[in-house]
Amino acid sequence: MQQTFPELGVATSVTGVLERRNIVTPTRVQAMVLPDAIAGRDVLAKAPTGSGKTLAFGLPIVQRLDPDAPKPSALVLVPTRELAVQVAEELAAVGRTRGLRSAAAYGGVSIAAQAKAVGQANILIATPGRLDDLARRRLVRLDRIQILILDEADRMLDMGFLPQVGAIVKRLPTDRQTMFFSATLDGDVARIAQAYTREPRRHEVHTDTPTVEEASHRFIKVDSGAKVEALVKLLTEEPGRSLVFVRTKRGADRLAMKLKDRGLKAIAMHGDMGQPARQKALARFEAGKVDTLVATDVAARGLDVEAITHVINFDPPEDHKDYVHRVGRTARAGQSGIGVTFVQPEQEGDMSRIASRLQLTDEFKESGMRLAPPQVVYSSKKGRRSLLYRPQKRRF
Repeated sequence: MQQTFPELGVATSVTGVLERRNIVTPTRVQAMVLPDAIAGRDVLAKAPTGSGKTLAFGLPIVQRLDPDAPKPSALVLVPTRELAVQVAEELAAVGRTRGLRSAAAYGGVSIAAQAKAVGQANILIATPGRLDDLARRRLVRLDRIQILILDEADRMLDMGFLPQVGAIVKRLPTDRQTMFFSATLDGDVARIAQAYTREPRRHEVHTDTPTVEEASHRFIKVDSGAKVEALVKLLTEEPGRSLVFVRTKRGADRLAMKLKDRGLKAIAMHGDMGQPARQKALARFEAGKVDTLVATDVAARGLDVEAITHVINFDPPEDHKDYVHRVGRTARAGQSGIGVTFVQPEQEGDMSRIASRLQLTDEFKESGMRLAPPQVVYSSKKGRRSLLYRPQKRRF
C-alpha cells in the first residue's frame, strides 16, 4: 500500500504546502529516502531523472534545519545553473513554512550580488565552480554546514567538477549529514560517496529498462543536407512543446534562425549566453511564446519544463547516458512524451550501439537501419577480448 507523506515522517506544516500544489502521493525515491533522511542518516540514492529527487532531499532539509542556526546551514551542490535556479525555487516554496530562506550561486552573474544573498540564506544551492570561488574569496562560510547534498553527482564528475567538489568538502564540518543523488552509484561516484559519507543507507529505484519508460522512442535516418527540412516537417506535423538538442553553441543559434526563417517560433539556449539571456529564453519557452527551444547539452540536466511533448536529438548524443538525460526532459511526472533521434548514415553504427545499450533495438530496426555488431575491444589482462556493448533482450 502506498504510504503518505505524514506516514513517512513529513511534518503537517510541510504537507499542507504540498497539498496546495497537488502533491499528495510520494514518488518511489521519496518513499525510500524520506524516513532515513528525516532521521538524519547519510543516504545514497540512485534514481532516474524526473523521479522527484528534489523533494526527497528538500523536505528533510526543511524539516531538520533550525531557522535561527548560523547561515548557511544546508548546502546543495548541483552541476548546472539551470538546476541551481530550479532547486532554489522548489526549496524556497516549501522552506517558507518554517521561515527558511534559499539562495542560488552560479556563474555568469555578479558575484557580489550573489555573495550578499548567500550570506542571508539558510539553504545554499550552488554550482561547484562558483561556490569554490566564493569560498576562496571568503565571501561565504562553509564551516557551519549541517547537511550536504550532492545532486546529480555523476554529472558533476562527468563535467570535471571533482577538484572543486573536493575543495568544498574540505571546508565543511566532518560532523554533518550527507546525501548523494545520482543516476549511477558505481565507479568514481561510488568511491567519492564512500569517502564523503558515514554508514549511508542505500536506496535504488529500479526500472525495467535503462531509458525513459514513459516516452516513446523513434529513430529517423536522414542525410545531413536534409536534416533541417526533416525537423521542420516533424515540428509542423506534430505540433507541441519541443526541445531540440544540438552539439555546438553556434549550431544552436544557426538552427534556431533557420527554423524562424521557415515561420516556426524557436529560440536558442546555450552556455555562451549570459544568465539573464538564458533565463529569458527559458521563460519564453515555458510561457508558450515559442514552441521550440534549441539547446546544447547544458540544458540536458536541470531543465524542468512542464508538458514538453518532444525531445528531438538533431545531433545524436555522445553515449547512452546523454540520451537518457536528454529524453528525460519529457515524459515526466507520469506524463507521456516522444524522443526522436536523427541519424546520418555515418552515425548509424554508433547510434545502433547506443540503442542496443538502451534496449531500443526494436525501435531502431523499425527505422530501416541495421544494428551494428558489438565492438570488440582488448583489455590489458592477457590480451582478452570483451564486448564494448552487449545487445540485451527487451524486458516488458
